[in-house]
Amino acid sequence: MAEHRVLGKSVLRQDAVDKVTGAAQFVDDIQFGPTLLHVKILRSPHPHARVVSVDTAEAEKVPGVKAIVTGRDCRSYIGLYLADRTVYATDKVRFVGEPVAGVAADSVEAASKAVNLIKVEYQPLPGVFDPVSGALGREGLLHENPSASDLWWQGLPCIVTKSPGALLHEHLGEYQCAPFIHPVPGTNISNHFKLRKGDVDRGFAAADVITENVYTLPHIQHSQIEPHSAVAHFDRAGKLTLWASSQSPNAVRKLIATAFELPMSKIRVITPYVGGGFGGKAGVTCEALVVPLAKRLPGYHLKLTLTREEVFQATFVRQALVARLKTGADRTGRLVAMEAELFWDGGAYTEYGVNITRSGGYCSSGPYEIPNIKTDSYCVYTNHPVGGPMRGFGMPEIHWGIEQQMDILAAKLGMDPLAFRRMNALREGRPGAFGGAMEGATLVDTIDAVAAKCGWGTPLPPASAPHKARGRGIACMYKAPSMPPNAQSSAILKLNEDGSVHVLTTAMEIGQGSLTALAQIAAEELGVAADKVVVTLPDTDYTPYEWQTVASRISYSAGNAVLAAARDAKTQLLAVAAQVLEIPAAELVIEDGQIFPPAKPTRKLAISDIAMGYLLPEGAIGGPVIGRGSFIPAGITGLDKDTGQGDKPAAFWTYGTQVADVEVDTKTGEITVLKVTAAYEVGKVINPAMAKGQVQGGIVQGLGSALYEHLVLSEGKYLNGDFVDYKIPTATDTPEMDVILLETSPQADGPFGIKGIAEPTMVPTAPAIANAVYNATGVRINDLPLAAEKVLAALMKQQTRGK
Repeated sequence: MAEHRVLGKSVLRQDAVDKVTGAAQFVDDIQFGPTLLHVKILRSPHPHARVVSVDTAEAEKVPGVKAIVTGRDCRSYIGLYLADRTVYATDKVRFVGEPVAGVAADSVEAASKAVNLIKVEYQPLPGVFDPVSGALGREGLLHENPSASDLWWQGLPCIVTKSPGALLHEHLGEYQCAPFIHPVPGTNISNHFKLRKGDVDRGFAAADVITENVYTLPHIQHSQIEPHSAVAHFDRAGKLTLWASSQSPNAVRKLIATAFELPMSKIRVITPYVGGGFGGKAGVTCEALVVPLAKRLPGYHLKLTLTREEVFQATFVRQALVARLKTGADRTGRLVAMEAELFWDGGAYTEYGVNITRSGGYCSSGPYEIPNIKTDSYCVYTNHPVGGPMRGFGMPEIHWGIEQQMDILAAKLGMDPLAFRRMNALREGRPGAFGGAMEGATLVDTIDAVAAKCGWGTPLPPASAPHKARGRGIACMYKAPSMPPNAQSSAILKLNEDGSVHVLTTAMEIGQGSLTALAQIAAEELGVAADKVVVTLPDTDYTPYEWQTVASRISYSAGNAVLAAARDAKTQLLAVAAQVLEIPAAELVIEDGQIFPPAKPTRKLAISDIAMGYLLPEGAIGGPVIGRGSFIPAGITGLDKDTGQGDKPAAFWTYGTQVADVEVDTKTGEITVLKVTAAYEVGKVINPAMAKGQVQGGIVQGLGSALYEHLVLSEGKYLNGDFVDYKIPTATDTPEMDVILLETSPQADGPFGIKGIAEPTMVPTAPAIANAVYNATGVRINDLPLAAEKVLAALMKQQTRGK
């Protein structure tokens, strides 16, 4: 493979100086002058209640108040995959923090005072506070005479009720939804994904060892540093401009257009820098709340910036999960069968979360070849905060249990857990859980790389004190970008007079380094230095379409569009240069902004000399060079509704393995993660420093979900909805990290072979730590997070059993 000049180099991030100096502007930083009004939201104090009346009369009298809206003003349903919610509550509220009314005023104080004067009469209703009991009542789950195995969930601390709860969405059957989402009207199940492969009963009959366990995860928050913010402005001609801290400018435009019956040509979405997303700013969050107020007040700019408490209450959270897994292997160590029931706590509205249920379902084998699988993946309405996408899109959740199952089975067989995984790893061309052949299956490469790097099989250094124990655990993962078959990307590249380049896309910079990565792709193809290329931030009036910045797909998908645009511009440049130099275009190359034939490098022509065309004695040729590129991944197929089988549900798969070394204090239960060794196969590394940063960030975020993070809810009400009580890792919690990036299987349709890396980086961290804790102490914790008190209780129970 030819040496790349720009790709594979750790060039400086485009946004580095702006962000480290504080010059970068986020939505809340933008100044709008005297036309700025402030918005505050009245939110539900109840997890489930009927809205009997809303009285705004007293609030309207507050000096400075300009407008108040309620559910009466916007009754259309909104949702990316399942349109199940209105912008403001109409007849019912279904979670604590649901918007009931919005106030616009000339000061935050006036808006807050008015919010407190709105009188709402509620009629409280019974609630649903866990996904398993929320799903009860569906046909087939609750039998008239249930067996013990039908009641596996009894005794789980996360199960609040033991009988069917309230029906939360009486009109579920009438909601619009994507064709691959399968709600069950008359129940709280907003999506039921089924996967059936082989004969699971026959598979278990052939198994020599079987393990069946339940694994649970709580809701967690994305914890972005920048709170959600949006500003809306209607001009006198009726055009809406939205400034939004969003990962999805085009999705916001489409959903707002649908909800408010506006033509898309009348909506412009501008997204400046976004201070962290992790999925929490995908789809529509707070943007829709300001639109009806702005519509009432043309000419004003209506701003809503959520408080940290509102971010916790009223934006997407990662769905909780209750997973029952039964896995079997034969005496040689081959996996033969797996049965899974996945109950996702989707919250009050599962409009985005229904697709996580689908991804979790078709990936439910983990990165392993299992011939017989039966999976039922349910997205369940509860009276909890709204579940949505978060880094990993279901993969950290399902791998939490799968990777512990692998260790348990290996122990039963007396096998090394790494060797057990290596034996069962999905390999190139072998069938995945969905039946189709796996492409780019490189799990074994990452297992071998980690094993060599961490010294797998060699003893760990002694613990730091007699009452502490050290252990090492391994976990593997795979992940594909979950997206519809037509998730489009496009790019425009314009060459400037001085040979510099502007690239226009609607790909979002959310901290992952997309501006720099796309610039490196364009620079590599066009033959210019990376610092000659500037990638602009999105403005839907001027930047071309991008589906969404989610699913770890921007370097792949938008990267393909940018590469195509660069090739288009390059073709134009070479055609003009061929006429000027009188050398065929096929014999010319571009390097460092100069066009020349390699055989005669002294015959050079700067691209700046032809960027706007070239004047020959007989007249001008060429013209301003503008490259155009677009991309849709080819060949993505649907999955059968009844079996979940199909050829290719995703564009590519990223594989990785992590090994965690931990020390457990047996007196306190405290876990210290000493070191994480991680290997990922990424096809082609664009920028090594940024890629390693992605992996390090993912490990730290995964460590937070493993040890600390847990939204504590009591009948739908938050007990730790702020950063005082909700703990995330700090610098002192960060372990030593050894990162390995492999390029063993370039993606066939990826730009220069690129695959996504962002989300996979946190997927295996929690189970690797859990397996290390078991290795150190012999106690296994199935319920995240691995809090010290849980570990200590398990150790005490273990000691009691030993007496």
